[in-house]
Amino acid sequence: MESHLGHIQEQEKALEQIRHKLALLPDLPGCYLMKNDQGTIIYVGKAKVLKNRVRSYFTGSHNGKTQRLVADIRDFEYIVTGSNKEALLLELNLIKKHQPRYNVLLKDDKTFPYLKITNERHPKLEVTRRVLKDKAKYFGPYPNSYAAHQTKKLLDRMYPLRKCGVMPKEVCLYYHMGQCLAPCVKEIGKETYEGISTEIASFLSGGHEEIKKDLQKKMEEAAEDLYFERAKELRDQIIAIDALMEKQKITTADTKDRDVFGFAIDKGWMSVQILYIRQGKMIERHSTSFPFYGDAYADFISFVTQYYSDNPALPKEILLPLLPEEESKLQQAQGADEAHEQAQSYKLEENEQEEETVPIPDEAASADQETSGIDDPVSAAGLLQEWLDIKVLIPKRGLKRQMVSMATENAKVSLDEKFRLIERTEERTSKAAQRLGDALGLSSLSRIEAFDNSNIQGANPVSAMVVFIDGKAEKKEYRKYKIRSVKGPDDYETMREVIRRRYERVLKENLTQPDLIIVDGGRGQISSALDVLHNELGLYIPVCGLVKDAKHKTSQLMIGDTFEVIQLPRDSQEFYLLQRIQEEVHRFAITFHREQRGKSMVVSRLDSIPGIGEKRRKLLLKHFGSLRKIKEASVEDFRPLSIGDKLAQTIIDSLQDEEP
Repeated sequence: MESHLGHIQEQEKALEQIRHKLALLPDLPGCYLMKNDQGTIIYVGKAKVLKNRVRSYFTGSHNGKTQRLVADIRDFEYIVTGSNKEALLLELNLIKKHQPRYNVLLKDDKTFPYLKITNERHPKLEVTRRVLKDKAKYFGPYPNSYAAHQTKKLLDRMYPLRKCGVMPKEVCLYYHMGQCLAPCVKEIGKETYEGISTEIASFLSGGHEEIKKDLQKKMEEAAEDLYFERAKELRDQIIAIDALMEKQKITTADTKDRDVFGFAIDKGWMSVQILYIRQGKMIERHSTSFPFYGDAYADFISFVTQYYSDNPALPKEILLPLLPEEESKLQQAQGADEAHEQAQSYKLEENEQEEETVPIPDEAASADQETSGIDDPVSAAGLLQEWLDIKVLIPKRGLKRQMVSMATENAKVSLDEKFRLIERTEERTSKAAQRLGDALGLSSLSRIEAFDNSNIQGANPVSAMVVFIDGKAEKKEYRKYKIRSVKGPDDYETMREVIRRRYERVLKENLTQPDLIIVDGGRGQISSALDVLHNELGLYIPVCGLVKDAKHKTSQLMIGDTFEVIQLPRDSQEFYLLQRIQEEVHRFAITFHREQRGKSMVVSRLDSIPGIGEKRRKLLLKHFGSLRKIKEASVEDFRPLSIGDKLAQTIIDSLQDEEP
């Protein structure tokens, strides 16, 4: 009770400090960093007007996700920038550096594969997930590794670049197949490689039709000269190009390269779709979904910014959506049937509606506009356009509008599918719990409490409990136990202590009793648990044990006083549920044991130093955070703790002497 009261007082004190700082916020652009009670940065945002944006978190109502963020804020900092563009780039760098838990975090450039023509004397084509400043040519990104490797496989057949990682001493099979120029034994001029690289670049930039025409011409010439094998190879290459491109859905009148974005939000989740338009054709798409906690459009723009920060292959144009509510209005105006057709496929003809886009102001013009500080589409597009130095549009009518509608509609479909899959998984999980109850002869099986013990030769013995309700883990009800009464490695006595402590508390505080208790082990563990429940506490809760095989995997289910083994099909949902429970309680117990073992090692090492008692040990660990940081500290670093130079040197020497 006192602890809870102290927490409330600490929270009120932090909010009072925040109110004082809010009054001092400037009317300037910049970035803000929200911190929790540990001083950890949990959210980074940008604003045109810091005062308006930061204040908005602490006034008015918010949705559930944002409320969770605000509830964790105990302090904030801000950094003023000279322009909105600087704020955009600073936000990007701060997110990359601090990886705040409530920000949208795009995985690094390893997420997306690229095709790369290496910058070597004898270049080669390869798939890579690392973008380096090595003067190589990069093409992509591709949405998955399969798409990148399929494209490379085709290009390897068509263009004779080097295939070997290490140059061999004699020609390889690729040379005899006509897929390599054999630079290992021949002198190949730079101009030859440049010509091949240019053709590959043209192909990867969308110039498939020109390549096909050239191959068609060569095939006909080979056939006329009676080189039928060569003609067949060229024909196969044309077929391969057609097969690679057959999934393209969009064709536009122009041949401009574009990235088209759409996004949808629901139940605290965001889905983003990117359509890659190259040479007027949609060659690929990328789909991703993630939870978001801030303003929806601000988090969407944060995703886009992170996406392009490591992307060396920029398109000529980027198309962005409006705010979700405005997107919905436009789509309703276009008609539900039309929107559905757009989500399936498009053939956009040359003489469609006249294009109309939202005008994008320049930085100087937009800086003077009065704004709430929340990212609006127009200013966000303007910042991206200035930063990337390419055209960024928000279409309202015409072909480009249809492309954005298609991306947005697909984002909605993707999010709907995600929730349907979650619902199906929950339904299967709930049924698995019911079937397990039927197999055990229980009229109801909703709440399961499972226990596992962990120790090494009896040292630092701990136990852990996990709770599953209707087949789903309920992590807020997990409990950890330090074993108090047992000396040495005794699993049975450990089980007795933990069962006693858990269910004495259940009775004392009138907590919900489980429908089933699961212990990790067989007869001995079951008997220990039942003895405490029946003879000490007067509780008659069913107990079963999970017996493992030689590979430490769930093998059998043993229940009750009779120790009857219940045979469950290995491929059944109920057996899978038991496996999940056993793996989860084992993970939870062993993680807790490692924590305790690490703490005891730190305590024993510090306690062995003369002049260090419990009070100073806690002070040192609180100030430095870890034993490693204490060891790396200088004598001067100890002075704020009122530790003299002589004792500080003793601490440093003692810890360093223990190094192996």
